[in-house]
Amino acid sequence: MSDATLLSVEGLVKEFPGHTSLADWVRRRPAPPVRAVDGISFELRPGEVLALVGESGCGKTTTGNLLMGLLPPTAGRVMLDGQEVGELSGRGLQRLRRRVQMVFQDPYESLNPRMRVGDIVAEPLRVHRVASSPADLRDRVARALTSAGLAPPEAYVHRFPFEMSGGQRQRVVIAAALALEPSLLVADEPVSMLDVSIRAEILNLLSALAKEQGIGVVMITHDLSTIAAYADRIAVMYLGRIVEHGPTRQVLTDPQHPYARALLSVVPVPDPSVRRTPVILSGETPDPSRIPPGCRFHPRCPVAFDRCPHVDPQLVEVGEDHQAACLLLGDGTGRATPNSEGEVPESAG
Repeated sequence: MSDATLLSVEGLVKEFPGHTSLADWVRRRPAPPVRAVDGISFELRPGEVLALVGESGCGKTTTGNLLMGLLPPTAGRVMLDGQEVGELSGRGLQRLRRRVQMVFQDPYESLNPRMRVGDIVAEPLRVHRVASSPADLRDRVARALTSAGLAPPEAYVHRFPFEMSGGQRQRVVIAAALALEPSLLVADEPVSMLDVSIRAEILNLLSALAKEQGIGVVMITHDLSTIAAYADRIAVMYLGRIVEHGPTRQVLTDPQHPYARALLSVVPVPDPSVRRTPVILSGETPDPSRIPPGCRFHPRCPVAFDRCPHVDPQLVEVGEDHQAACLLLGDGTGRATPNSEGEVPESAG
């Protein structure tokens, strides 16, 4: 894995216009904006797999669309090899499309049922006019299919998507993304629509592509158990923010944020002798147009105390390259922050 930075995200914010409620309409008040992504920052190196983890609605997919340049950021910036994505237009944006590709969630919906596999994989090559001749086009399609695990390619190029299994269809999606030889893959829930028996094959493929071809991979998922063996680092998102970020092993074995601990508590353990007490969070994820004051997780947090509704915690170092945002972490040494009466909450121990 290279030490160079492939992708740099700095203070990224994305707001959408809010929906006016009946009460706001009667009072003629403007609807508050929906802050889907709220000031996140991270870096990705070539050959590295970063997992963005969190519940539905936490901003993971919006982040992926911002990385792709499909949405303009409200604030902050996305840098790819030192070039700001938000400033690109015209040919610059077209070149970005070649370097950043997305693997979508549903292989049944993301493939044109009327096109043969060979044409599906060749389409991005034709759009970007990459191939120098029909023979070069065929060679590139064959290489992409082989890299995606569909070998020999001659057995697949003439098939239609309906003639293939779900796992094979997802490999076609990956092959179409690989055809342009990208530097970055954004995989949005790439295995959630697949049978459990073939999820590991697709995740192994994405991990191997990162290691062997030096492709950076941002894997978006709600399921910590699916990425434990494949991601190099994990970023846990909650209501538009990254609340914990660090190497996979550290986050999984020593989670510091109460939300990360809650997510891990419901992951099945293979060893029947190991018992976990699941942490069941109360309530639903708050409305992103009405983010709670202070720590945004405090209405659902099982260890919240009196300062949580008033102080918005920032990420602090809790280990080597490991950060978390929680008032119980205090100065980052693991010491809890005293409350207004100078007492340390019992839940911190």
